Amino acid sequence: MIQSFSSLVSSGVPCFFYTDFTGETLHYYTLDELKGEDIEFAFKSDSDSSNSPHKPIFSPVSLENYRQKFASVQEHIRCGNTYLLNLTQPTPIKSPYTLKEIYTMSHAPYKLRVRDEFVCFSPEPFITIENNTIHTYPMKGTIDASLPNAVDTILNDPKEFAEHTMIVDLLRNDLGIVANTIKVEKFRYITTIDTGEKKLHQVSSHISGSLKSNWKDNAEGLILTLLPAGSISGTPKRKTLEIIQNVEEYNRGYFTGIFGHFDGENLYSAVAIRFIEKTDGKLLYKSGGGITADSICENEYKEMIDKIYIP
Repeated sequence: MIQSFSSLVSSGVPCFFYTDFTGETLHYYTLDELKGEDIEFAFKSDSDSSNSPHKPIFSPVSLENYRQKFASVQEHIRCGNTYLLNLTQPTPIKSPYTLKEIYTMSHAPYKLRVRDEFVCFSPEPFITIENNTIHTYPMKGTIDASLPNAVDTILNDPKEFAEHTMIVDLLRNDLGIVANTIKVEKFRYITTIDTGEKKLHQVSSHISGSLKSNWKDNAEGLILTLLPAGSISGTPKRKTLEIIQNVEEYNRGYFTGIFGHFDGENLYSAVAIRFIEKTDGKLLYKSGGGITADSICENEYKEMIDKIYIP
């Protein structure tokens, strides 16, 4: 008999899991079962630092095509249907490396490769549960680190402040569905990533809450309640998801889903961004960014392209 994900967690069985964007599909394996699958994952692992970041050859959607989608999102914002929407697009890329080679060569806090289907190397954690406390670390806001006073610029930018604040508020509310005593432990701190062509500063926050001691009994329900992740969907979530489906005009699939592992006591997970998918022998890199009323189309288009890299 196949055990449910919650029963595995409740029984203290170490396991691995991943979901699609909406959380409609949840895959999970005990670590013993995972040995028979062509799946690799790593959390906070050491990587070969001799590998240099790689910028693949890419052919993004045209600025005019993107502008039409951006304008549609802005119209929904003006109508009050959404206040923040994460607009993403698939970009065809060419790379001399296989997905397995990309997984091996990339260094990122959270990595996943599922067969010859997709690979991701994410900088963004989703939820961590340790000692009955749940933590989440929304990441929203990116700037070229080489720009003069880059850190001060992004931290003092009204648009970036509003966008990040909305995501923090959304994640506070999401955690409030499954936990008590919600706290913003740290608001808007900087992390830096290397894309090969440039370094990017990204803005994150840390939110926590207290879970009941029996949270493991419904681990699957807890995770799925929080999906899709707020930082890669928007607010209000339900209506924003409808708009995303209509405006993006492609299937995100496992891009912006989550993946993670339960070690027998604690649970760790990440958001599946910085994502390459293989379809019909061709590679697609999926990326994007948050759109608000103050967003500038050209800047958002550039951010989407800046995120196309293998770290």
